[in-house]
Amino acid sequence: MPTLPREQPDPSRSEPHKARRMAESFGADAQRYDQARPSYPDELVARIVAGSAGVDVLDVGCGTGIAARQFQAAGCAVLGVEPDARMADFARARGLQVEVADFEAWQPVGRTFDAVVAAQSWHWVDPAVGAVKAAHVLRPGGRLAIFGHVYEPPAEVAEPFAAAYRRVAPDSPLNGQPARRPLDLYRAAYAKVADKIRETGQFEEPEQWRFDWEQSYTRDQWLGLLPTTGGLTQLRPDQLAEVLDAVGGAIDSLGGRFTMTYTTLAATAVRAGTS
Repeated sequence: MPTLPREQPDPSRSEPHKARRMAESFGADAQRYDQARPSYPDELVARIVAGSAGVDVLDVGCGTGIAARQFQAAGCAVLGVEPDARMADFARARGLQVEVADFEAWQPVGRTFDAVVAAQSWHWVDPAVGAVKAAHVLRPGGRLAIFGHVYEPPAEVAEPFAAAYRRVAPDSPLNGQPARRPLDLYRAAYAKVADKIRETGQFEEPEQWRFDWEQSYTRDQWLGLLPTTGGLTQLRPDQLAEVLDAVGGAIDSLGGRFTMTYTTLAATAVRAGTS
């Protein structure tokens, strides 16, 4: 089981949008989630804003508002749609307008937007519905942008994590994966997202973007982030403690910190038509 957060598009799971228990587990500690999770590359946000028809943005699965606040800082007016009321409350407390609903059931009541974005959340949306509904609420020339991080700690951290997770949750469907997986698997997952956008016939040819960057983590910073990832959000406290102890020891052996190589991938397309 790799240390990739389980809310990333996972090529080994064909219907993640049906895993509602996991999808709605991240709000258990919304404050930790917001503090620990990384933001998105400024270049990505700027490129989406510059390539959209205007400043009205719909953020699908906005969570605590990490990406939404970046779009607000870039001058956008953002509406979030979030199925977890705990996450929505946290985002509202930080100045974001949020409506609680699954995107599939959310009612736009005539509202349209210049951009529809989804940060680390689109795989929780039914692929038979998502791109079609996004096209419905986008103005002509508006942009759909689906993006997320891919990141694997170094093997010295990933291997102890995988071993500890197998011990504490041997029956988990998330087991059985290698400790680290190649980026190409995730690029293929975003290519499938682009295919679904293309199949609607309502967008110009989709593009795939890539942004590479690094972030350094101390032991405490990484152990703060891990409990916010899918799979760990559903462990008992004693199980979680065992996993964190193993990972903490591994980071200690590296001198108490390590550098993570991140890749942020995006599948994006512009709404076609004039009406």
